[in-house]
Amino acid sequence: MKVIIVDDEPKAIALLKKYLEHFNDFNAVATFRNGLKAFEYLNEHHVDLIFLDINMPHIDGLSLAKLIDNQTNVIFTTAYSEFAVESYEVKATDYLLKPISLERFTRSISKFIEQKNKPLQKSNDIVLIKSGATTHRINVNDIHFIKKEGNYSLYHLKDKTIMARESVAETLAKLPDKFIQIHRSYLVNLDKVTCFENDMLTVLNEEITIGDTFKKQTINLLLNLQ
Repeated sequence: MKVIIVDDEPKAIALLKKYLEHFNDFNAVATFRNGLKAFEYLNEHHVDLIFLDINMPHIDGLSLAKLIDNQTNVIFTTAYSEFAVESYEVKATDYLLKPISLERFTRSISKFIEQKNKPLQKSNDIVLIKSGATTHRINVNDIHFIKKEGNYSLYHLKDKTIMARESVAETLAKLPDKFIQIHRSYLVNLDKVTCFENDMLTVLNEEITIGDTFKKQTINLLLNLQ
């Protein structure tokens, strides 16, 4: 995916470029510190995603977004929450409020991937997992949990494990809502959780620690499962 970053703050650009390094399929092809330069570039080049600051010299991010091709997704970045409503009026993919954490950035990338892949999804039951030269067609109900190891996702099924080179955001984007992240290294199928307590749950006879960041959401979801 070709990405450009438009922000008048060099530190903000550097941070977003650093975060993008976590995602194998995303490449920051250009960065700009004002909207006019970005607009000139977009007239000559196709990009998939723009991280766009709102408060900038010459032309603000909201005005620039209205001039951009509808096929290009926009994620706004700003220190001012009052622009949130207007950002959704121009059909932005997401709105990131500074300072931006890696966790929030990952959710935003996941949302973008989900939107990008939606027209291609024909069934919520089957997921394609590419492992090396082999592509596996797997029923999502057969996936118990996914463990992250470096740049890889290890899909744990009842009788086998499949390894795929992909980011957390890419993994979440292809799975239904019953799969949630409970730790920086683990995603689980809520339907496969056999027992849980405050900071631990069990899936496929494996005890998995619930990270502090994800604890409240995880416990609430488990308590409300029907």
